[in-house]
Amino acid sequence: MMKSLFSLSVAAAALLASPALAQTVAITGGKVVIGDGSAPIEGGTVVLRDGKVVAAGSGVAVPAGAQVVDASGRWVTPGLFAGFSRLGLVEVEAVNETNDSSASRGEFSAAIDVTPAINPKVSAVAVNRAAGITRAVVAPIAPAAIFAGMGAVIDLGDDYNAVTRARAFQFVELGETGSAKAGGSRASAFLEFRNALIEARALANGQRGVPAHPHDALLNRQDAAALVPVVNGEMRLLVHVERAADILNVLKLREEFPALKLVLAGVSEGWLVANQIAAAGVPVIASALNDLPSEFEKTAATQSNIGRMKRAGVTVSIGMINDNDAHRLHYSPQYAGNLVALQRVPGASGLTWDQAFAAISSGPAQALGVDAMLGSLKPGRAGDVVIWDGDPLELSSAPVAVMIDGVQQPLDNRQARLRDRYRTPQEGALPKAYER
Repeated sequence: MMKSLFSLSVAAAALLASPALAQTVAITGGKVVIGDGSAPIEGGTVVLRDGKVVAAGSGVAVPAGAQVVDASGRWVTPGLFAGFSRLGLVEVEAVNETNDSSASRGEFSAAIDVTPAINPKVSAVAVNRAAGITRAVVAPIAPAAIFAGMGAVIDLGDDYNAVTRARAFQFVELGETGSAKAGGSRASAFLEFRNALIEARALANGQRGVPAHPHDALLNRQDAAALVPVVNGEMRLLVHVERAADILNVLKLREEFPALKLVLAGVSEGWLVANQIAAAGVPVIASALNDLPSEFEKTAATQSNIGRMKRAGVTVSIGMINDNDAHRLHYSPQYAGNLVALQRVPGASGLTWDQAFAAISSGPAQALGVDAMLGSLKPGRAGDVVIWDGDPLELSSAPVAVMIDGVQQPLDNRQARLRDRYRTPQEGALPKAYER
């Protein structure tokens, strides 16, 4: 084991020395997880070239001249994909100057694009990168209206080129939060939601020469224009909804707007209407372990929610909406592991290990329509690879190497430095307050 760790460390150091060079890397001997829901492969090999996956699995030949990383005794997986977050928008939530998650006093809603606000150098990026998170869905918080704006998919690399896909989806709040922003009732929220889509469709028709009706428009032109690709099916619509009845109302919208590419987020009561969600073919990014209801719209919450939806045929992955979603994305593998353990609880429904890992890798990528480029170790995907010292769904495991787009990433972060500083403090090294 020490020999394996030493060889891995040497190889990692070499990769760090020349991250910009086009190169071929072969990671050999590890327990390889493709991330698509298939079983782990003992003694597998992953080959990366120019930042992309060339091959992964058993019997994969090591190309001539490739730099070899010995991962014997380790797990080798795709990077974890955080299915919902506010990562990069917040440093200190209580300090307004460092919190760009919501434009509560702004003039725009749907037209807001989070991309300019994403700061890849907030401390939470490095912390979560060190925990194996390599990509994340980033959504704004809805301000005064139900529409929050356009979210993005980002990487957690140690650079300033964080945005993988800008304007990846439009985010809207319904349920209790949405009704509060739309006058105090769900009836008002759904009317506002439907009216916005009608106005966007009218604007789209006007662009095609069909007369529109701007005289009674409630949206400003920029917000309406931002919703045009939504009603045309060119941009996904990520809808936060928890209650079963609300879920069904959202699904019914496709009768009037058939081009909508819906994605449901939260979905605590999804198990009650799982058959309808599956029949609609709408993917779900669910909160993993909601049990004791924190709101009235979650009275039927159960930890078996994801397992039951999966069993009904729903395409479901794990997200962390309103659950430390600006900082603690590294809870994702813990949640996935708990869903595996749930299978052992009499009467409960969980996920198999393979399903659970896919729920935090290829699952979110599929929901956002980026699975052809991210989320697994299939050929052609981005070279996001994590080498672990044990089972990645066990709390005792940690990454020993993280690559994003084939580039070795530093695992150092502020939390680790603080831990090391105060674990064995030296005389004179403590702040003044500690000297009393």
